[in-house]
Amino acid sequence: MIMDDLQLLREMRSDVGTPPPATLARGRNALLRKIDPGSGAMPDDGSRRRRVVTRRFTLAAAAALVLVGGTVAADVLIPASKGGASAEAAEVLNKAAAATIKTSDPVVKPGQYLKVDTKAVYGGSLVNSSGKQIFWKSTQNGQLYIPADLSAEWVWNREERNPVEFQDEESKADILAMYAQQKAERTPNGEFNPQAGGVLRAKGGAFLGHEPQVLIGTSLKDAASLPRDPQKLLDLIYERTKGAGKTPELEAFVTISDGLRMGAVPADLRAAMYKAAALIPGVVMADKQATVDGRKGIAIGMPLPGGGSRDDIIIDPSTGLVIGERDILLKDYPGAPAGTVQSWTAIKTSVVDSAP
Repeated sequence: MIMDDLQLLREMRSDVGTPPPATLARGRNALLRKIDPGSGAMPDDGSRRRRVVTRRFTLAAAAALVLVGGTVAADVLIPASKGGASAEAAEVLNKAAAATIKTSDPVVKPGQYLKVDTKAVYGGSLVNSSGKQIFWKSTQNGQLYIPADLSAEWVWNREERNPVEFQDEESKADILAMYAQQKAERTPNGEFNPQAGGVLRAKGGAFLGHEPQVLIGTSLKDAASLPRDPQKLLDLIYERTKGAGKTPELEAFVTISDGLRMGAVPADLRAAMYKAAALIPGVVMADKQATVDGRKGIAIGMPLPGGGSRDDIIIDPSTGLVIGERDILLKDYPGAPAGTVQSWTAIKTSVVDSAP
C-alpha cells in the first residue's frame, strides 16, 4: 500500500511546514478522539504513528490538524552522529543494500501494472460506555496498481476493514456494532470512507489530491532528484522532518520505512535508504527469523521512547526487499504481554496485465 490515512496527513503537513511537536500532539489527539476514542492507548508513549489510526479519516479533519500549527517549524538541530545503528543492524541493512542492487526491479511494460498487494492487521482500543477499556484487532487488505506510465491512472482497491480478534464476547458485541455503524456512515461531502473500503482511481497516483511521495517533500516521479549518498540522504530527511515525532532519529526511521514499503522505489534509492537507516542511532537488529504472513525475513527495528514498543521493518535478505512491518510490545500491558505483535503489514509486488 503506497500510503495510508496518517501518511496522507503527514504529506499534507509537509506542504505547510512542520508545527512544533506540542502543537502536533494536541491536534493529533483531537483528531484521534474524533476518529476512535481511546485509540492508541496501549502503549501511551506519545509516539504512535500511521497504524494507530484505525477509524474514519477525512481530508477536512486532516486539514484542520495541519493548519492548527500554521507554518511555524520547530528549531530542531540535526543530531550529531552517535555511532549509527547497532553493528548487527548495520550489517543487515548494508547487505540488504547490496542485495537490492543485484536484484532486478520488475519490468512493467506499457499497458501493464506493478501490483502492490498488502495484507494488514491493526490493533485498536477504546473505552466503552461502561468505562471499560477494550482491545481488538482488525484486518484490512488492499491492492495498489501502478501503471507503467506513472502519470497515467493508478487504481487502489481498499477492502473493508473488519474486526477479527476480540478481548471477550462483551467487547466483541461493542466492536461489531461500532464497525457496522461506521461503515454505514457517509463521510462529509461524500469523501472516501476508509472504514468501508472501495476503489480509488487517480491520475499520477494523486489519491485524495496528494501525489505519492518517496520521502516527505519528494514525489515518486521526482525520485531521481534525491541524493544517493547515504549521509546526504539522511541529513535531508532530518531537515525535512525536524520538529516532528518524539525524536529526530525515530522520525527518520519512520520516514525511511514509509518509503521502503511503497514497493515502487528504484533499486539505487532503496539501497541508499537502507544505508541511511544504518547511520541512525538506536536502530537495532530485532529478529533474525521474523515471520510475516508465512514469509520469513530479518526484522530491523527502532524502540519507541519509553521502551513500550518497537517499530520493525522486515527484510528479505536474498532480495533486499521489505516484505512487511510490525509493531511489537516490549513491556507487559493488561491483556497483552511483552512480545505481543500489535499490528503487522505484509507486502508483495508483482507485474499484472490489468487493474480493476
